[in-house]
Amino acid sequence: MTRRALIVVDVQNDYFPGGKWELSGIDAAADNAARLIAGARDKGDLVVHIRHEFESPDAPFFAPGSKGAEIHPKVQPLDGEQVVLKHSVNAFKGTSLKDVLDRNGVGDVVICGNMSHMCVDAATRAAADFGYSVTLVHDACAARDLEFNGITIPAAQVHASYMAALGFAYATLQSADEFLAGAGAKP
Repeated sequence: MTRRALIVVDVQNDYFPGGKWELSGIDAAADNAARLIAGARDKGDLVVHIRHEFESPDAPFFAPGSKGAEIHPKVQPLDGEQVVLKHSVNAFKGTSLKDVLDRNGVGDVVICGNMSHMCVDAATRAAADFGYSVTLVHDACAARDLEFNGITIPAAQVHASYMAALGFAYATLQSADEFLAGAGAKP
């Protein structure tokens, strides 16, 4: 039997009100992530926290050693839980994440976190490409407005677009309520 892991991507202070890169809906998403963490801990699932830190001190957010780069109190790791430090968008690139999952016999991953359109997207696609069965908890993720060619795309549309694409070919999408009610069972 394969083990399940909850991967909590970049739920860090700079994404919250007062931070350097605030996301739309971050508090509600983090509350759902905290519920998922509690559920995973209760079931004995592996919980892996991903923490992004840019390597340059003049980074737009997540500067090395800054308060903004710290994991938010709502989702603080417990002693002994894995925290994987990354320096790029993809949580698997240049990190120990795949080794941690494989060493622990993980075949199923549940992903939540930030940003829907960057690091969550990259982690979800990479996990699927590596052959893990992926569940993405869509309401435990947050995004922000984007701009392209003079057009502002509202965060809700950014989030929905990415979830639609990921749900098409990379992951099973569930809300936190659906996931927790079904004990994380595949629909």
